[in-house]
Amino acid sequence: MTDRRRVNGPPGGTSPPVFTPPPRLPHSTSTEQIHVRAPNEPRRIFLKTGLTPSASGSAYLELEPSPAAFEGGAKLLTNTSSGVKISCTVHGPRPLPRSAPFSPHLLLSTHIKFAPFAARQRRGYIRDASEKDLSVHLESALRGVVIGERWPKSGLEIIITVLEGEEDCPWDGKREGTGRTGGWGMMSVLSGCITVASAAIADTGIDCVGLVTGGMAAIVSQPSSKAFESPQKRLTREAESTTHSKIIIDPCPSEHEEIGAACVVAYLQSRDEITELWAKGDAMNSVINQKPDQIGLDVLMDQAVEAAIAVRLVLIEAISESTELKLRRRK
Repeated sequence: MTDRRRVNGPPGGTSPPVFTPPPRLPHSTSTEQIHVRAPNEPRRIFLKTGLTPSASGSAYLELEPSPAAFEGGAKLLTNTSSGVKISCTVHGPRPLPRSAPFSPHLLLSTHIKFAPFAARQRRGYIRDASEKDLSVHLESALRGVVIGERWPKSGLEIIITVLEGEEDCPWDGKREGTGRTGGWGMMSVLSGCITVASAAIADTGIDCVGLVTGGMAAIVSQPSSKAFESPQKRLTREAESTTHSKIIIDPCPSEHEEIGAACVVAYLQSRDEITELWAKGDAMNSVINQKPDQIGLDVLMDQAVEAAIAVRLVLIEAISESTELKLRRRK
């Protein structure tokens, strides 16, 4: 006779799943992942609003992971790099508690938290210093966009959950720090958080001066290809330089051997203003296409602004689609 109060296991034996590393490529093929996008070509973005009915506004953003392309034309069935998946919910405007002091404008609070499964190395349930730092950057980017004078003694809460974060290294386990989400990958996550928060605020219907979007640009160093090159090209490469630096927009850190500097901006195109700026690295000493006259942070900022303008087109299309759907439901 079986016990009705006990949940019995399966009748047959089970074995836990074992994740195997990607298969090794042929010896004649380089195993270093290469950048397959153009320097001024951003990654494809999926953005949709209104996915959380219980919230005042919500949005979901996803950046596709870079394809696993290698020198020699070899490819894998799975991607060796991570993408970006961010979910955002907005609650408010809500009246402040009676114990709170009077505020003539809207109080904005941001909360960014990585899911425990956001990276290959499991993260904790309590926010760490890096997540709090991202929240401060996001609050600074959105503070000048929302017209807070129209909601005195009210609060607006923006909660962002990073379901998948950009990692600094590929998943092949060859570079130091594999599985860590931080550094350059954290800047890419901030760029996505700014865009998805702007979409969620627009879905809420709060008055803003414009749509703010995040953009990122970086100075990367690409090693010259050593496989399948003629002796003459090898002599030319060794005589000139073994590395080639260039500026790319929307970089994927796992695609590049070395990143010299990076810049993230929150750009408000309606007023031509940068509401937030985060730069990292040494942009002055990085050589861009072997031309010293193009060195500087201004060039890097301009490319980040171009990336933000490209993202704004996707944001406008997503908001327009959501607005049309709401009008159809009211009819």
